[in-house]
Amino acid sequence: MELHAKVRETVEKYNMLSPGDRVLVAVSGGPDSVALLHLLCGLKGAMGLRLEVAHLQHGIRGEEGREDALFVANIAQRLALPFHLREVDLPAMKSQAGKGNIEAMGREERYRFFRVLAEERDIQKIATAHTQDDQVETLFMWLLRGSGRRGLGGMPPVRVIARDDAILKRPMLVRPLIETAREEILDFLSAEGLEYRTDKTNLEPAPLRNWIRLRLLPQVRDKFGSGLDERLAHTAEILRQEEEILQRLAREGVERVVQDGHLMRDCLLQMEKATQRRLLRLWCGAALGGTGGLSFHDLEEALRFIAHGPPQGRLSIIGGWDLVKRYGTVRLERHGSNQKPVCYSYELPRHGELVIPEAGMKVQSTPVALSPGVAPRDSGEAIFDLASLPETLTVRNFRHGDRFQPLGMRGHKKIKDLFIEKKVPLEIRSTLPLFLAGGEILWIPRYGRSEVAKVGPETREILRIRLEPCNG
Repeated sequence: MELHAKVRETVEKYNMLSPGDRVLVAVSGGPDSVALLHLLCGLKGAMGLRLEVAHLQHGIRGEEGREDALFVANIAQRLALPFHLREVDLPAMKSQAGKGNIEAMGREERYRFFRVLAEERDIQKIATAHTQDDQVETLFMWLLRGSGRRGLGGMPPVRVIARDDAILKRPMLVRPLIETAREEILDFLSAEGLEYRTDKTNLEPAPLRNWIRLRLLPQVRDKFGSGLDERLAHTAEILRQEEEILQRLAREGVERVVQDGHLMRDCLLQMEKATQRRLLRLWCGAALGGTGGLSFHDLEEALRFIAHGPPQGRLSIIGGWDLVKRYGTVRLERHGSNQKPVCYSYELPRHGELVIPEAGMKVQSTPVALSPGVAPRDSGEAIFDLASLPETLTVRNFRHGDRFQPLGMRGHKKIKDLFIEKKVPLEIRSTLPLFLAGGEILWIPRYGRSEVAKVGPETREILRIRLEPCNG
């Protein structure tokens, strides 16, 4: 098939371009991008496309890099297309950062340039010259790194490019050559008499992609014969499409295992391990704005912590975030956000109101005559024999070693043990008000009350104490 027709078929198959689109073509000056630009020019009239050319000069190859930029500028001028150039100094940027992979930094700068330019120029599509060969190389890169289905799906023919912050415009990245072999491109350039530049760094086998292209793939192709690249590209497409379905199902599953932003431990652990892993990645991604740094090892550690870790604890994950487990729930917190609680202690008169800002609660105490059938309205209220109480009660938070005599028991019980039995989260333990008469704990709201000052046959008056949240 003639290459113009093949590329148009790819464009239509994946709905890459629409009539009247403004398209930013990324041109490095190499054979693939030069071919892409001329092939899109062939589609320009029929589809009413408005093309513009963009080139990023990385500052890595000195004079050769500057000559590349001039070469691309001349092509754009010959084709009467707007040309956009940005120059950066990647070696200096890496030196200033003190770390990082220069190839990854270059890719990030390139896409940032394209994205911002597209937004400024009201451009809907960004076209890059990734070929079928690039797709196969990508598949092998992810395979050797131990990737899952998402990585093995390779590069999607179409994807959204979005900025880190909120934007209104979301330009689409399209790859019209993704089904075209590099050999076909070289034949096209030769037949059309089109010149291109050669980047000598692509001939160095040290970078992984170059090693795959120069050393590994020639041997694999020799072993498995013609058609290998096309078969592998089809494999990547199958995996990518299946990944889309699995992700959609996982997004539906997230709704079942997340409540109020918290991951429900028991619901998650009822699912298959592969589903747990996928749901955890999705949940973290939604909360943290992406999970590119979460490896398979990170996910396994997190799942072990959720399934077999202590009932309450923290696990450091990526980017300064912690998984915080509180019995049946798991949430995400910034590392170091669990500040040491402040101790508090207040006096509560027999009749009055007390606000406890540390707990976000208020207390109302009211002495009343005992009437038939009187009882607390709910777990936020308790009643006591008024005659057995001192004039003033103490309200404070938990202290190490606290004990009380549970209602109906003769001995004392550690409040810490009560908290464990009732699965009271640590942050609630640290702020929950405890009510004391002298040195005896009367009441742990919602979790238990003591034998002290219980209402009995001799009771004539009661003290009604009600605890409820403050409204601001």
